Amino acid sequence: MSDPSWQSDEAPDPIELGFLGWVLVLLRGVPLAILVFGGLIILLAIRLFERPLFGMQRPITPFIAQFVCRNAFRILGIGFRSSGVLMQERGAVVANHTSWLDIFALNARKRVYFVSKAEVAKWPGIGWLARATGTVFIERNPKKAREQTRVFEDRLKAGHKLLFFPEGTSTDGLRVLPFKTTLFAAFFTDELRDFMYIQPVSAIFHAPEGQPDRFYGWWGDMDFGPHLLKTLGARKQGWVEVIYHLPAKVSDFENRKALAAHCEQAVRQAHELARLEK
Repeated sequence: MSDPSWQSDEAPDPIELGFLGWVLVLLRGVPLAILVFGGLIILLAIRLFERPLFGMQRPITPFIAQFVCRNAFRILGIGFRSSGVLMQERGAVVANHTSWLDIFALNARKRVYFVSKAEVAKWPGIGWLARATGTVFIERNPKKAREQTRVFEDRLKAGHKLLFFPEGTSTDGLRVLPFKTTLFAAFFTDELRDFMYIQPVSAIFHAPEGQPDRFYGWWGDMDFGPHLLKTLGARKQGWVEVIYHLPAKVSDFENRKALAAHCEQAVRQAHELARLEK
């Protein structure tokens, strides 16, 4: 189930696969499962010696995750395009959130580690993959804020590019919700502020021809299984566009609200423009 904190005014579109749709589910689903879980097995095997040798550093396994994400789109038939320069400085990435497909889109070109709500760790399939690929899980508990900030600091100092979804939920992909500023506070600690950069990223999903614009959106109380089947069984597929914006230096901003507003504007502007130019 997706995060129910945002709801569309309209009900989700009904799923009608038909015979051809179910054939496509098999033709795409089986190779996708082999790719994802085969990659997971290889990743876990390599982590057996990567962890004791390199500790928090992961010099090999992120490339496996990136390979899986790139080829997942090829199997699904979804086009992938990206533009902009990848951030070289140490820091984090923030992006808008449309669906579980963001995992593939945002890892296909840039090696990142996602920051996700703790509940995701318990989800079948997705939770296993998230834990194996180094996802940072956070709890919405003020008592654990300091502990979670220390985790962020350790990972960022190790050079990990942590990826946050500041909207706090997924949407129908037609809009960018206001960015929540809470997580930005972690970047202003004395240990991080002077070297931290934040790269805003816009991810825009373009629906298959003849389908509603929100085809790839996953929001509210929509279940993962039906949405996966709809994506696998689509007769025609659309494409996703990922735009990397100029990194922002944390120390150039007065506080978390100013930084969040800057990142939100960059993501929103590009998202709206890309949707107009589709």
